[in-house]
Amino acid sequence: MHRQVLSPVDLERTFGLTGGNIFQGAMSLHQLFCLRPVVGWSDYRTPLRGLYLCGSAAHPGGGVTGACGRNAAREILRDGRA
Repeated sequence: MHRQVLSPVDLERTFGLTGGNIFQGAMSLHQLFCLRPVVGWSDYRTPLRGLYLCGSAAHPGGGVTGACGRNAAREILRDGRA
């Protein structure tokens, strides 16, 4: 049998995940829904024109559903950027 255990320190050093957090930020009340990643950015747009968020830091958060990317792509199409 083989087992590999990765601590948050290992995740940060190996994969560059700040704080070893795979969801790019806490999934607590202050980081959910329209508050993710911060107030005013929950529509996937950033203050930089043409820069959109589509990773685990965006709503609805981490996981492997691809929902963040789909939602960001929808906003990019709405903005006429594709």
